[in-house]
Amino acid sequence: MQSVGKLPAQMTVELGPVTGWPVLLVEDDDGDAFLVEELLDETPAGIQLARARSVAEARVLAAGARCIVLDLGLPDSQGLSALEAMRQVAPGAAIVVLTGFADEHRGVEALASGAQDYLVKGEIDGRTLLRALRYASERRDAEQAALALHESTLRAEENARMERGLLPTPLLRDARIGHVARYRPGRSQALLGGDFYDVVETSDGVIHVLLGDVCGHGPDEAALGVNLRIAWRTLVLSGIPEPRRLACLQDVLVSERTRDELFATVCTLAVAPDRASLRMRLAGHPPPALIHPTAAALPDAEVTPALGVIDDVPDQPATIPLPAGWELLLVTDGLLEGRDGPAGERLGWDGVLAEIAAIGPPPGDADLPDVLIDRIERRNGGPLTDDVALLVLRGPAS
Repeated sequence: MQSVGKLPAQMTVELGPVTGWPVLLVEDDDGDAFLVEELLDETPAGIQLARARSVAEARVLAAGARCIVLDLGLPDSQGLSALEAMRQVAPGAAIVVLTGFADEHRGVEALASGAQDYLVKGEIDGRTLLRALRYASERRDAEQAALALHESTLRAEENARMERGLLPTPLLRDARIGHVARYRPGRSQALLGGDFYDVVETSDGVIHVLLGDVCGHGPDEAALGVNLRIAWRTLVLSGIPEPRRLACLQDVLVSERTRDELFATVCTLAVAPDRASLRMRLAGHPPPALIHPTAAALPDAEVTPALGVIDDVPDQPATIPLPAGWELLLVTDGLLEGRDGPAGERLGWDGVLAEIAAIGPPPGDADLPDVLIDRIERRNGGPLTDDVALLVLRGPAS
């Protein structure tokens, strides 16, 4: 056994042989400390042992410990306070508690409070101590893995709830209108970003469509996107006129955003009851594209600033005729910013429409969004850097 006065600052040790493990012994009694050293000398483990005589000393030495052998009867601790202190300063270390014959019950209490094992002084030998260190370490690793899995499950559930807020079920009465939507996070995102969409048909037969993107990524942006999406649906269902909606959305954004620099790009459409035309408003957002019967991006001459950038929100709608059998593709800029190879040019609508043409008929198939995103990622040379929200809206055949 190697006896050292200070543990390495950080050390990662794989499960398996305990040779070279950094172990901290927290024991104020010199005789008991000597006994532990002697017991470990009986084994070929080669453990790096450091010793602290109090909780205060242990706080300094515990950072790199794989295991901590802890006497609960320290001069600066009471009850299980030493155990709690070690769990706080060395959360990744396994803790084996030492008790006396008369207070073995405290070992059981320590297990219930987070220790991985306990040993009774006078009833251990070197092999028993070594086995306790190994098993305690494995149990600690298993506990941390279970905790990580639990946290991952919670994050997945939070993401699912957030996704339901960002990507709702459209409210459509016209059975002739088809729709397909997809959301795919960018390559560096563990959480949803701020992309959102909605589709609502009102009692006058107008189909209102929303697609938006809060700048940035993460839970704050996603939560803001949910707020904007729900606010927009509320505005539509309550009968707020179209020209006022974007200004109301900006009021929501400004009041709910966590940082002044956050903004959102938005595209809204209002498809006429006869499905032969639409009104489009673009607040810093790319226009949709017609993908059937011909393929072309809609004009973007009437783009106003993104929401949250200037105080006033101009209302500059564009009215666009729609051909029979029309199909529209709305996307956030994550798709359009894919590149022709890692160092290539930005694809934009020209590159995206070329990929749609290469897919072949039927362009409105339910698999189109996934196939298109996969093709753009392959052309990009890997996953897209930004989140992608994509909505296909199909009009009546005639």
